[in-house]
Amino acid sequence: MHSSLIPLPPRQVEIGDAARLAGTTPEAIRRCHESGLLPETARDGEGHRRYGYEDMIRLLWIHKMLDAGMAVDDIREVFAAAAPAGVDSGRDAAVVQRMRTVGGRMGLLSDVVTGRLKGLPEGLLRQADLDSLLVIERIFGPLGAAVNAGRYIALAAHPGLREESDRAEAAEEALDDTVAVDDPRVAQAAAERHAFELKLDAVINKSGQAQSDKALIDSWDAQHPAAAEGENAPGHGAGGGEKRVSLIEAIGMMPYDYSPARLRCMELTGELAARESPAS
Repeated sequence: MHSSLIPLPPRQVEIGDAARLAGTTPEAIRRCHESGLLPETARDGEGHRRYGYEDMIRLLWIHKMLDAGMAVDDIREVFAAAAPAGVDSGRDAAVVQRMRTVGGRMGLLSDVVTGRLKGLPEGLLRQADLDSLLVIERIFGPLGAAVNAGRYIALAAHPGLREESDRAEAAEEALDDTVAVDDPRVAQAAAERHAFELKLDAVINKSGQAQSDKALIDSWDAQHPAAAEGENAPGHGAGGGEKRVSLIEAIGMMPYDYSPARLRCMELTGELAARESPAS
């Protein structure tokens, strides 16, 4: 049986790793459970909490909201509805108004990220897109998330491309633990993903986003010379002074429910992309 060269991310992580990735502490996470902000999670055989992907996404958003000065009751309301309501005074008001103005939780991402996204028509950006950008921002910093935002801008502007993305993702999600790594569906899903990525790249290049990305990077480097020299390396997060984690550490802390077959699919997709590279 083939052994994937891609490191298998954990499916669940312990509270210590969850805290480090989120830029908080285990004690703070326990308080989130006690206050009802974070639902109870699965526990292992020794009774320790374990955190999966959805748990981590919620924890990362909670950390953003608390850092922005939102009260616990208002954060509960954010998760209970599409947007907070009924907050009209105090330090929370400005945060809630910002969220409403720039599109819900999008307003909690860094300014450079929201600046690229706020012109999109309402409803075209999915919550899952924002979740992905949240993780990217935490690991690669605001610039990495801002550049990656171009992907979601293209998908939002091209419904047909979004449908192809959905089909490719569905094919990958079907590669669960019942599918062997050498099952033909693995190579088929990789080919479908590769074909989609080529179309997406063509759309992005045609739209001029590649040039916009270069201008964005140049502007960022000029405004953040320390970051250009490596101080905003992967793991620095959103630039808020959170303790850094390396990319390798982040891979071991961010849980994804990927089967060996899905990891093999990702590896095959990378191989197909390498064959298309001008340098190959």
